[in-house]
Amino acid sequence: MSGTLNKVMLIGHLGDDVKMHYFEGGGSIGRFPLATNESYTNKSTGEKVSNTEWHNIVVRNKAAEICEKYLSKGDKIYIEGRIKTRKWTAEDGNDRYSTEINVNEFTFLSTKKESDQENMMGSAPTEESKVPPAEDDDLPF
Repeated sequence: MSGTLNKVMLIGHLGDDVKMHYFEGGGSIGRFPLATNESYTNKSTGEKVSNTEWHNIVVRNKAAEICEKYLSKGDKIYIEGRIKTRKWTAEDGNDRYSTEINVNEFTFLSTKKESDQENMMGSAPTEESKVPPAEDDDLPF
């Protein structure tokens, strides 16, 4: 096989609200932590074990603005993207690294706003919100 593949698919809950940063020229970037959970039963002890993995999520431009508008801490989302590691030099002179998921596509699975409306109105869940893939840009990170 001559090609390579860098693709990530995650379903998880936001660990915080989307933090936005706007650039000159109109570009924007949104960042938020995403938690994925794994549960299993330890065969030797019979104890239920749960592990949480945290992912740094990066969304750009219009997709970032949509996420900021509709998502908040605790909401569930499906994400497709690619892994990217950034490197920089800290003030103390040491190299630092950050591994992020750059989002290409996402689907809202549940939002707090949606849940609040359902609880107040007693209605059935609404259809999932599908957002088209985010546009690629030439931001340096």
